[in-house]
Amino acid sequence: MYDLTGFQRDLLYVIAGEEEPHGLAIKEELEQYYEKEIHHGRLYPNLDTLVDKGLVEKGRRDRRTNFYTLTRRGRRELEARRDWEGQYVEL
Repeated sequence: MYDLTGFQRDLLYVIAGEEEPHGLAIKEELEQYYEKEIHHGRLYPNLDTLVDKGLVEKGRRDRRTNFYTLTRRGRRELEARRDWEGQYVEL
């Protein structure tokens, strides 16, 4: 998790919070949060990086639509990150 960018971590959080979101749904969530447009050239390469790292699994809904889910490793990494953050930030 330490080697991910902030954007990649945000992708993990969005994927964890939705049930099998497709790329456009992830993009829309991040655009609301960042309050600016997220280009496909930024979104999909970063999703592919998370897949390559074994944190996210990519499935196929139909010929044009992929969906994304966290792997067990991805979920463990998010939990470890939350524990680490909790040492420093108490909300």
